[in-house]
Amino acid sequence: MTTKRLPTAEELDALHDAGVDMTPYVDLSTARRPGLETHRVNVDFPQWMVSRLDHEADRRGITRQSMIKYWISERLDAARLDAAHLAEDPAPYGAPPPARPRKKSR
Repeated sequence: MTTKRLPTAEELDALHDAGVDMTPYVDLSTARRPGLETHRVNVDFPQWMVSRLDHEADRRGITRQSMIKYWISERLDAARLDAAHLAEDPAPYGAPPPARPRKKSR
């Protein structure tokens, strides 16, 4: 019984650089997407909210779950951008902006 020799890292780099399909060299049965694993969360919504979610999802041609994920991801992205913007500004939240330097008079 012979075993198949695995290519070295250098050989794999050369194959990749040559544009060779790398699929035969990857074990996709154990592949994972870090940070994208799912975690089940249960949320109770009032009936009026479910009806409006369903209406909006139907209008867009997607499922209710996709609609909820889409809206939550939009809001989280906006919050991340707001936080990044605030981190750049050394003034505390709600403080007036720093005074602009005055132009020199002639």
